[in-house]
Amino acid sequence: MAESNFIDYVKVCCRSGSGGPGSTHFHRDKLTSKGGPDGGDGGRGGHIILRGNKQLWTLLHLKYRKHIIADPGLTGSNSLKTGANGKDEILEVPLGTIARDFETNEVVIEISEDGQEHIIVPGGRGGKGNNHFKSATFQTPRFAQPGEPGREEWKVLELKLMADVGLVGFPNAGKSTLLSVVSAAKPEIANYPFTTLVPNLGMVYYRGDRSFIMADIPGIIEGAHAGKGLGLRFLRHIERNSILLFMIPADTKSIREEYKILKNELKLHNPELLDKKRMIAITKSDLLDDELMKELKKEFPRDKMHDGTNVPCMYISSATQFNIDKLKDEIWKMLN
Repeated sequence: MAESNFIDYVKVCCRSGSGGPGSTHFHRDKLTSKGGPDGGDGGRGGHIILRGNKQLWTLLHLKYRKHIIADPGLTGSNSLKTGANGKDEILEVPLGTIARDFETNEVVIEISEDGQEHIIVPGGRGGKGNNHFKSATFQTPRFAQPGEPGREEWKVLELKLMADVGLVGFPNAGKSTLLSVVSAAKPEIANYPFTTLVPNLGMVYYRGDRSFIMADIPGIIEGAHAGKGLGLRFLRHIERNSILLFMIPADTKSIREEYKILKNELKLHNPELLDKKRMIAITKSDLLDDELMKELKKEFPRDKMHDGTNVPCMYISSATQFNIDKLKDEIWKMLN
């Protein structure tokens, strides 16, 4: 996935179709010169519909479609014929897409299943033909109902990546390197902070035919919940992960302090994130010898999850594959 192709936020103007007007028509044929009203109803205006598509990973295809306009319904006609409905505009979106109203910021729908459809802006109803307005005392209504106008609304579409494991850590903690080692994903890797500017997904195969999805979320920094760094833009992707894998490099000043800051940023963004299962991986462990590992174990955070179990903490090294299989075992056990 190219960096420029990953779009997780778009704002679009959605205009549904107006309903067609009803028909003002009276029945005529070779035997009837002055028949009763037989005007049909107008057709419904086209809806703007969201549809989930599991093949999509980004909102790129909507980035340059600022105006989504559905067709109007057609006018009713004689012999009580209803006008055709306006063509609906169907927007295919990746799973995990949330639609919000731009004015109120209210969530309209969250698309989480393949093929799931939801009307985000309904089309106008068609007007009734003059046949609806006849009565015993009023047999020749020479009017019909106009169609209901369509609606124009601005909507915000936000994508939250759906993955089993989300990698959480400061920039340069080794998240991209781990993803490249355990999956076929090829994120950009370099020895400087903020190499990763977009989330990357990778499929991790586990002991035969089993697998799970891992997401490398761009680095969090202190103050991310308030919009510092890339924080606010990508913290929302963590909300959809089942397990949060905190990654802290072995050469950091204080493992406990770094974990505390990361945990606090998640809590300030959304307190419910701390209800998720958590793990801690001490990365770049190939820099340590056995003696240092024993010494650093005293620095391991002592933390409990909401169910009372201890948060597991282990050394790993993506460079030497140290404990990578053990890490996958632990993740699989948590997922199942």
